[in-house]
Amino acid sequence: MESQITSRNLRNELVEIHPTAASSKVMLDKARKHAVRCMEDPFAYAKDKWDKPHATADFRVVDLVLLSTTNFNNIKGCKKLKDSLAGPFVIEALHG
Repeated sequence: MESQITSRNLRNELVEIHPTAASSKVMLDKARKHAVRCMEDPFAYAKDKWDKPHATADFRVVDLVLLSTTNFNNIKGCKKLKDSLAGPFVIEALHG
């Protein structure tokens, strides 16, 4: 029976933690939680700001759409005076 270590004996053999060490652990835990919260809030805000203009468009057949002409090379004349959008065009089929 002496070979069995009871929880009371185990507690007596452990090194006692100084009271300020225990309170500093609590303070460090609070600081860590606060730091995590301070990092998560800006990440969530930035994600919301990025997702808002980058939402996927939901097109259906027979919807009317406008095409951007900013990358067209075949527009004759002064590009500055041309319309930036062409259309409206009807969607005939969806793929992809």
